[in-house]
Amino acid sequence: MKKSLITLAVLSTLSFGSLAAGYQAGDILVRGGATMVDPDSDKAGVYIEALGGDTPLSVSVDDNTQLGLNFVYFFDSNWAVELLAATPFKHDVKIHDPQGIAEGVFGVPGLDVDGITLGEVTHLPPTLSAIYYFDSASKFKPYVGAGLNYTIFFDEEFKSAPKSLGFNDLELDGSFGVSFQVGADYELDDNWHINASIRYIDIGTDADFKIGEDIKGTAEVDVDPMVYSLMIGYKF
Repeated sequence: MKKSLITLAVLSTLSFGSLAAGYQAGDILVRGGATMVDPDSDKAGVYIEALGGDTPLSVSVDDNTQLGLNFVYFFDSNWAVELLAATPFKHDVKIHDPQGIAEGVFGVPGLDVDGITLGEVTHLPPTLSAIYYFDSASKFKPYVGAGLNYTIFFDEEFKSAPKSLGFNDLELDGSFGVSFQVGADYELDDNWHINASIRYIDIGTDADFKIGEDIKGTAEVDVDPMVYSLMIGYKF
């Protein structure tokens, strides 16, 4: 009986120690899963020189979900560095014309462009973050993080309908910004885990375009998305 109690006590100690150890210096996590970029719902005003500057026109960007990739390297049991990557995100850009000024701009009676998809843009938002894991004696490993983001926009193009009205030369500038996140891992075994995270990324860009050859327009678009990820990960 006494030996059984001693054996049970040793096994319990070893089990607890394994859970308490958590991540260690040199551990590498590789994750993959769904990542959704959900831009700020605020609309960006459109500036057109030929119309005297600011106009009632505005643009907005919709959300998109892609394959997210995540790489983490641990310096010790608490501190790590993380790189967020993904397959390219594609967003529809919609134009809003609540006062119907497009009719006058294009000289087309009854023209209504309010709410139509103006164009499509593609971007990559690689983000490098320092993250801190809280001490935990369980399989649940919460953390917080902060970092820097650089967003690259490419393949900007107008849809066929706006093109027929003279919209052309859509360009979006790259963006540097900060990022903040909260997240957690749940260990399935010694190597596999499930990860969930929510992060805010500061993304702002100037969208430049032309209407015909002479009318130039621009919009300062604050994308500022919330980024939601649900991933499966493996520890090396």
